[in-house]
Amino acid sequence: MTMNYMPGTASLIEEIDKKLLVVLRDGRTLIGYLRSIDQFANLVLHKTIERIHVGKQYGDIPRGIFVVRGENVVLLGEIDLDNENKLPLQQVSIDEILEAQRTEQLAKQEEEKAKVKAMRERGLQPQPSGMQEEF
Repeated sequence: MTMNYMPGTASLIEEIDKKLLVVLRDGRTLIGYLRSIDQFANLVLHKTIERIHVGKQYGDIPRGIFVVRGENVVLLGEIDLDNENKLPLQQVSIDEILEAQRTEQLAKQEEEKAKVKAMRERGLQPQPSGMQEEF
């Protein structure tokens, strides 16, 4: 069996009409059917849901047709339809997962504040998150 390699976004043609998981640069996870692509890897997803994970729970928010700019895609993979419902996770309502996400974000903010305070107490000047200097 010979595989024909197609360079760049042309290789995505084989993924048309398949159910894909797409992770975006802002951390969001989308699941939907790939309907169209272009030379910039812009994607059109159909029957899209946004999946939010918190711990071992997840919730799905229906998003419908979703256009994704190619530069925002971090990861793209095909969903295994045979094993899709065998996740070791518990599905919860949208309201429950959004509340859990909010609680998790608040906890992370408090942890970051504590780190900044501890650094200042030790005479260090903390850098804003994501802005650390490279050596």
